[in-house]
Amino acid sequence: MPDEKIEQRINLKFLVKLGKSATKSFNLLTEVYGDSDHDHWHKRFREGREEVEDNQRVGRPCSSKTNDNISKINEIVQKDSRKDKDSLTTLRERVRRKRPELWENDSWIFHQDNAPAHMLQHPPYSPDLAPCDFWLFPKLKSALKDTHFESVEAVKTKATEVLKTLQEKDFQHCFNQWKIRMERCVKHGGDENLVIY
Repeated sequence: MPDEKIEQRINLKFLVKLGKSATKSFNLLTEVYGDSDHDHWHKRFREGREEVEDNQRVGRPCSSKTNDNISKINEIVQKDSRKDKDSLTTLRERVRRKRPELWENDSWIFHQDNAPAHMLQHPPYSPDLAPCDFWLFPKLKSALKDTHFESVEAVKTKATEVLKTLQEKDFQHCFNQWKIRMERCVKHGGDENLVIY
């Protein structure tokens, strides 16, 4: 329980003992502390309650809001605050340039999370899903196969010739096949052992 809340309750208890009404007590406390929730505490003190701490709750106590955790978080935030400020400034500037309609009416909220739901899980290297591996490299391999080259330069020249013969429809076919393979991968839950040909 933060000390300020306890202090407010102690002062409210004092006002109740002085016989001040709930409205008068609320106005005085709001003048000192700003907006707070005092209604139910005024009633409790008027009915004879003496303790200012909350009643013990049933169940496991909250372990995330400990003073130790709060100080650790404050330390992290203070340590990286300049870096965070610079990052946010950069991102705000990008929003201002790329989405001026949102910037003008101030109707946007910056939200960045690295939630895994936004990403497709698959193996880090999956040759059956990489367009170069399932389409381009086999084309080069078949053109270069069974040929003896005198130098590395000759290999580069032949590979360049093969690549220059490719047309737009070849690339379109590649990406259509890639899409089909990705859909199969998603359909099977990204199974690493699934071979997609």
